[in-house]
Amino acid sequence: QVQLVESGGGSVQTGESLRVSCAGPDYDFGGNCMAWFRQAPGQERVAVANIYLESGDATYYRDSVRGRFTISQGNRKNTVYLQMNNLKPEDTGMYYCAAGSVHIARCYFGAEHYPYWGQGTLVTVSS
Repeated sequence: QVQLVESGGGSVQTGESLRVSCAGPDYDFGGNCMAWFRQAPGQERVAVANIYLESGDATYYRDSVRGRFTISQGNRKNTVYLQMNNLKPEDTGMYYCAAGSVHIARCYFGAEHYPYWGQGTLVTVSS
Protein backbone atom coordinates (compact mmCIF):
# COMPACT_ATOMS: atom_id res chain seq x y z
CA GLN A 1 0.00 0.00 0.00
CA VAL A 2 1.40 3.37 -1.09
CA GLN A 3 0.38 6.25 1.13
CA LEU A 4 0.37 9.84 -0.09
CA VAL A 5 -0.19 12.72 2.31
CA GLU A 6 -1.20 16.18 1.12
CA SER A 7 -0.85 19.37 3.10
CA GLY A 8 -0.85 23.12 2.66
CA GLY A 9 -4.44 23.78 1.66
CA GLY A 10 -6.31 26.75 3.00
CA SER A 11 -8.58 29.67 2.30
CA VAL A 12 -7.25 32.61 0.31
CA GLN A 13 -8.55 35.52 -1.70
CA THR A 14 -8.36 36.02 -5.44
CA GLY A 15 -4.84 36.86 -6.57
CA GLU A 16 -3.09 35.32 -3.60
CA SER A 17 -0.75 32.35 -3.64
CA LEU A 18 -0.66 28.98 -1.97
CA ARG A 19 1.56 25.93 -2.09
CA VAL A 20 0.30 22.44 -1.49
CA SER A 21 2.62 19.55 -0.75
CA CYS A 22 2.46 15.82 -1.31
CA ALA A 23 4.64 13.49 0.68
CA GLY A 24 5.02 10.03 -0.78
CA PRO A 25 6.67 6.96 0.71
CA ASP A 26 10.37 6.79 1.42
CA TYR A 27 10.71 3.77 -0.84
CA ASP A 28 10.39 3.55 -4.60
CA PHE A 29 6.78 2.64 -5.30
CA GLY A 30 7.33 1.46 -8.86
CA GLY A 31 5.97 4.45 -10.73
CA ASN A 32 7.73 7.49 -12.09
CA CYS A 33 4.75 9.82 -12.47
CA MET A 34 2.99 11.91 -9.88
CA ALA A 35 0.12 14.29 -10.37
CA TRP A 36 -2.24 16.76 -8.78
CA PHE A 37 -5.96 16.46 -9.37
CA ARG A 38 -8.73 18.79 -8.34
CA GLN A 39 -12.36 18.18 -7.58
CA ALA A 40 -14.57 21.23 -7.36
CA PRO A 41 -17.92 21.06 -5.56
CA GLY A 42 -20.38 19.14 -7.69
CA GLN A 43 -17.77 18.44 -10.36
CA GLU A 44 -15.75 15.43 -11.41
CA ARG A 45 -12.11 15.04 -10.50
CA VAL A 46 -9.82 16.48 -13.16
CA ALA A 47 -6.08 16.60 -13.67
CA VAL A 48 -4.35 19.85 -12.80
CA ALA A 49 -0.70 18.99 -13.34
CA ASN A 50 1.65 16.06 -13.48
CA ILE A 51 5.38 15.57 -13.34
CA TYR A 52 7.72 12.94 -14.70
CA LEU A 53 10.00 11.89 -11.85
CA GLU A 54 13.07 11.35 -13.97
CA SER A 55 15.90 13.52 -15.19
CA GLY A 56 14.36 16.51 -16.92
CA ASP A 57 11.16 16.46 -14.86
CA ALA A 58 8.76 16.98 -17.75
CA THR A 59 5.54 18.59 -16.61
CA TYR A 60 1.99 19.01 -17.83
CA TYR A 61 -0.57 21.62 -16.83
CA ARG A 62 -4.24 22.02 -17.35
CA ASP A 63 -4.89 24.94 -19.68
CA SER A 64 -6.70 26.94 -17.03
CA VAL A 65 -3.71 26.90 -14.67
CA ARG A 66 -0.82 27.05 -17.10
CA GLY A 67 1.38 30.04 -16.32
CA ARG A 68 0.03 30.32 -12.78
CA PHE A 69 0.76 26.91 -11.27
CA THR A 70 4.09 25.12 -11.01
CA ILE A 71 4.51 21.47 -10.10
CA SER A 72 7.94 20.48 -8.85
CA GLN A 73 9.80 17.69 -7.15
CA GLY A 74 10.95 18.38 -3.60
CA ASN A 75 14.27 17.66 -1.99
CA ARG A 76 12.78 14.71 -0.17
CA LYS A 77 12.28 11.48 -2.06
CA ASN A 78 8.84 11.15 -3.68
CA THR A 79 7.72 14.58 -2.55
CA VAL A 80 6.05 16.98 -4.96
CA TYR A 81 4.74 20.51 -4.61
CA LEU A 82 2.17 22.54 -6.44
CA GLN A 83 2.86 26.25 -6.26
CA MET A 84 -0.33 28.11 -7.07
CA ASN A 85 -0.04 31.79 -7.91
CA ASN A 86 -2.67 34.33 -8.84
CA LEU A 87 -5.40 32.08 -7.55
CA LYS A 88 -8.92 32.43 -8.89
CA PRO A 89 -12.27 31.27 -7.54
CA GLU A 90 -12.33 28.60 -10.26
CA ASP A 91 -9.29 27.02 -8.58
CA THR A 92 -11.39 26.15 -5.55
CA GLY A 93 -11.65 22.47 -4.78
CA MET A 94 -10.17 19.49 -3.07
CA TYR A 95 -6.65 18.90 -4.33
CA TYR A 96 -5.54 15.30 -4.49
CA CYS A 97 -2.07 13.94 -4.96
CA ALA A 98 -1.76 10.85 -7.12
CA ALA A 99 1.03 8.49 -8.11
CA GLY A 100 1.50 5.90 -10.80
CA SER A 101 2.50 2.32 -10.20
CA VAL A 102 4.59 1.50 -13.26
CA HIS A 103 7.76 2.86 -14.77
CA ILE A 104 6.87 4.43 -18.10
CA ALA A 105 8.36 6.77 -20.66
CA ARG A 106 5.73 9.50 -20.29
CA CYS A 107 3.02 10.53 -17.88
CA TYR A 108 -0.65 10.35 -18.71
CA PHE A 109 -3.43 12.65 -17.64
CA GLY A 110 -6.43 10.51 -16.75
CA ALA A 111 -7.19 9.49 -13.19
CA GLU A 112 -7.29 5.86 -14.30
CA HIS A 113 -3.51 5.95 -14.73
CA TYR A 114 -2.93 6.69 -11.05
CA PRO A 115 -3.74 3.89 -8.62
CA TYR A 116 -2.34 5.65 -5.55
CA TRP A 117 -4.13 8.62 -4.03
CA GLY A 118 -3.94 10.87 -1.01
CA GLN A 119 -6.82 12.06 1.13
CA GLY A 120 -6.82 15.53 -0.37
CA THR A 121 -6.28 19.04 0.90
CA LEU A 122 -8.92 21.72 0.51
CA VAL A 123 -8.19 24.95 -1.32
CA THR A 124 -10.81 27.68 -1.21
CA VAL A 125 -10.41 30.88 -3.21
CA SER A 126 -12.85 33.68 -2.57
CA SER A 127 -13.36 36.92 -4.44
